[in-house]
Amino acid sequence: MNEILHIYHTNDIHSHFENWPKIRHFLERKQAQHARQHEEMLLFDLGDHVDRWHPYTEGTMGKANVRLLNQLGYLAATIGNNEGITMPHEALDTLYGEAQFDVILANLYRENGKRPQWAAPRKLYMTKSGVKIGVTGVTAGFYKLYRLLGWQLSNPLEELGKQMDILKNEADILIVLSHLGIHDDRLIAKLYPEVDLVLGGHTHHVLAKGEMDGRTLLAAAGKYGYYIGHVKLEIDPAAKKIVYQSARALPTGNFQEPPGETAEIEHYYFEGKKLLNQKLVYLPEKLESDWFRENRLAGLLCDAVMEWCDADCAFLNAGLVLDSLEHGPVTKFDLHRILPHPINPCLVELTGEKLQEVLLSTLDPKWPHLELKGLGFRGKIMGRFIYRNIGFNHALQKIEVGGRPLEPDRIYRLGTIDMYTFGDFFPHIREAKIHYFMPEFLRDVMEWKLLKEYGQQD
Repeated sequence: MNEILHIYHTNDIHSHFENWPKIRHFLERKQAQHARQHEEMLLFDLGDHVDRWHPYTEGTMGKANVRLLNQLGYLAATIGNNEGITMPHEALDTLYGEAQFDVILANLYRENGKRPQWAAPRKLYMTKSGVKIGVTGVTAGFYKLYRLLGWQLSNPLEELGKQMDILKNEADILIVLSHLGIHDDRLIAKLYPEVDLVLGGHTHHVLAKGEMDGRTLLAAAGKYGYYIGHVKLEIDPAAKKIVYQSARALPTGNFQEPPGETAEIEHYYFEGKKLLNQKLVYLPEKLESDWFRENRLAGLLCDAVMEWCDADCAFLNAGLVLDSLEHGPVTKFDLHRILPHPINPCLVELTGEKLQEVLLSTLDPKWPHLELKGLGFRGKIMGRFIYRNIGFNHALQKIEVGGRPLEPDRIYRLGTIDMYTFGDFFPHIREAKIHYFMPEFLRDVMEWKLLKEYGQQD
């Protein structure tokens, strides 16, 4: 009699806990159902479950996310870039201290070349009939950013080759937990045709019914918990081979609403708010935010970035600041609320000629109302650009830096945000010499500036 194996997988939840009650309720029911039917069930997460935009994640530095995975009995997880490069070294190193699941990650190393003790390059699991399931996992190669945080990454595709050489001699079925994206997942199927199943994330793609590439099945479930992935394998236990396989991305919007859903969602938010309720400064007046006009709060952030980076000048988009700060005490929660983005300040070195092209492009009227998703941005629209030590003499069609005409051949130090170095906003910035300031986010730099301006509270 053939063995039925059900594999459920989540990816890129990004701390969207508003979808977690439905996910939890659905998976609990499936666990009970498969147990009644004597069918096995495995549960995996493919990374970016943690996202510090949510106060509960920020207040626990991701440990709340780990507790949620524990509660549902996940078998294993790999990490995404949100776990890997938006958390300080010590925070990632202690994130999985209480994990009751395996963390499978083959391409992360300490600076001394050794793997962290909390991450295994591969794991071997056995079904009730004795079929051996070999699992390995890899995460996307943000090499420079990991180095700045005290980690080393190996090439994920090359690392997979090493793990396959071992696992194919030990396991009957091979599974890859991938936080690489759809392009590399397809490449895995071509490079390593012995892989039976690639569970993928990172690029937020949805494979509604999976995708076959040779004998390899690819599966993926989008983002934010809008879907749960389900793979069904029918295995011949004598031959120890898969005889039938299917994959689906199940929309969580179609799931039954669990009892107490609203209260559970609110609980996550208010627990985070309570944890971040640490007073920082007292504001003698309200600091206004405005996405379409020069304003004090975005200006203060721009000042902070310029000073933090020791730059000649700075600019950023006003849409980064999501709300105003009211007169009175300001807490860590307040700064998180107005600056939830996992975005770091950075210093960019540009010639005057290239800086001028960048600055002129910021005047394009498309920017203020441009809707933006991803690249660390957790707001709605770009908003107008805010400048420091930069002046536009429209009458003479000239730009000044520090009150002096911009010199085409001079190298300028521009303070700005890492988001502009990843996307297609400004090619000259993306191609420039860049120094990232990590692990500090914009809200950390704003906190530093507010403490300088308004004094530390007792």
